[in-house]
Amino acid sequence: MALLNSLFSGVSGLRAHQEMMDVIGNNVANVNTIGFKSSRVTFSDTFNKLIVSGTNATETSGGTNSFQVGLGMKVNSIDRDWSQGTFETTSTTTDLALEGDGLFILESNGETYYSRAGAFNFDSNGNLVNSSNGAIVQGKVADGLGRIPSGNTLQDITVDMNLKLAAVKTTETSWSGNLESSSTTIKTDTVDLSGNLKLESSTAGTYPGGTFSATDSSTYEVSTIYNEDGDEYQLWSYYTEASGTPGTWTYNYQIRDSDGNALTTPVTGSYALTFDSDSGECTNVDQTITVAGEGIDYDISFSELTNMDSSSSAGTTIDSDEVAEDVTGSMTIYDSLGTAHTLTITFKHLDSNTWSWEASIPADEGSLGSDSYGVIEFDSDGVIKDVYQAGNKITTSPAAPEISFAPSDGADSQSMTLDFGESTSGITQTNLSSSVSALDQNGSAAATLSSINIDEYGNIEGVFSNGSSRTLAQIMVATFNNLDGLVSVGDNMYKVAANSGDPIISEAGESSNTTIQSGALEESNVDLSTELTNLIVAQRGYQANARIITTADTLLQEVTNLIR
Repeated sequence: MALLNSLFSGVSGLRAHQEMMDVIGNNVANVNTIGFKSSRVTFSDTFNKLIVSGTNATETSGGTNSFQVGLGMKVNSIDRDWSQGTFETTSTTTDLALEGDGLFILESNGETYYSRAGAFNFDSNGNLVNSSNGAIVQGKVADGLGRIPSGNTLQDITVDMNLKLAAVKTTETSWSGNLESSSTTIKTDTVDLSGNLKLESSTAGTYPGGTFSATDSSTYEVSTIYNEDGDEYQLWSYYTEASGTPGTWTYNYQIRDSDGNALTTPVTGSYALTFDSDSGECTNVDQTITVAGEGIDYDISFSELTNMDSSSSAGTTIDSDEVAEDVTGSMTIYDSLGTAHTLTITFKHLDSNTWSWEASIPADEGSLGSDSYGVIEFDSDGVIKDVYQAGNKITTSPAAPEISFAPSDGADSQSMTLDFGESTSGITQTNLSSSVSALDQNGSAAATLSSINIDEYGNIEGVFSNGSSRTLAQIMVATFNNLDGLVSVGDNMYKVAANSGDPIISEAGESSNTTIQSGALEESNVDLSTELTNLIVAQRGYQANARIITTADTLLQEVTNLIR
């Protein structure tokens, strides 16, 4: 009977080591299978035959141990190794690798499966599927505005490859940059009168031309001046010589609007000129011209005028050697038809800490509202203090003027805000050089889907031909309390089983420890050197158990031979 026990013990060892060989063989066979998780075998002994029962110690003798003979071994468990596999990069966006404990969720013929293998592609219907069996990847599909629904309700991941985006008209624009604080101001500060007024010896004269006439431009000189708001005016200048007093001249001026029309309250004036009898230089002191209600304030300098026998050649110089340079920034905006237009903002330095702004659109593209201009005032720190539009202070925060735009291509009229920013995040005025640029705008042209990207959170982002992007869907992942409880069904997929627990559905990277790597595949985690070592161990174990069977058989033959 004992020989039979050893015989069957050897048989159990053969069977168990055969199972070990099967597991090792499967591991080695899948050494290059994406997402594959290797398995290992553990053994345990079986029932043990009790030969002698142990006894307790007494006052007169010690205790004795039990005698047992084992009856062989069995497979205790076949456990899967869920450790992370290394990543193999690919050039395919839809190749996905998981880093963490999560699994992809797939559905096929009404059955839900789970997998670590992420070799996916889009089928003809736009479904994201397992490329080997067509199982559809599960997640959440965004609405038409790119918003992912809340909750964990799963849907087939489907992307319309013919998706088009309608044009979006621009309603918001933002700007940044700097306006150089030391820039020349456009406001007229100094008017220099220069040249010669002829010392007459007989009759009285005028310069230029003949007797002043508002309808004869040859009888006066026109200069352009600017008020403190950067508004343009015309300065008309001419000189008259007193009759009967040769060489006695008077400077005369009128200030008119930019078209040469008299102001509502006409502005005129004159100064009698005096000259040094020896040098002929003008001796008048500088005068200040201030026009209340018009914001005009400048000084007249007479020091460059002379009174000589040579012919008259007087002229007027505005802000000598000062050239105010405009600062411009432009951006592309869109109307409701998706047509692109160039919106330009021009800034002019009016006075200390004060700049004007004016928006413009090319005339052939449409027209802006009549209030598309204003003033920006900066504080002593160089940040925006107040913004005005058409004379009215903007009270919103941030102060963002709103202008209207009527495109010429038949598109809808639209309103756009001009966000000049706050503090140092917007337009500033410092000693740095002037540079203003467009920061952002919310319009776009009509576009078609050109490519997709998938981020670490499983968001599938559609990239469109106009450069804009929109979230189309989100891939969800599942985790389990006991991954070893899952059962493999082939094709790199698993199903829920009795001891796995229910799947915990979550978003990658948010409520789970799993992230997704696009353009990569997780390689098998089989350690080939370990498996080949285990193969030797299994072989030796199998050989040893086979030797037990042959030895027991030899002994049985000897027993059988006793009857001869």
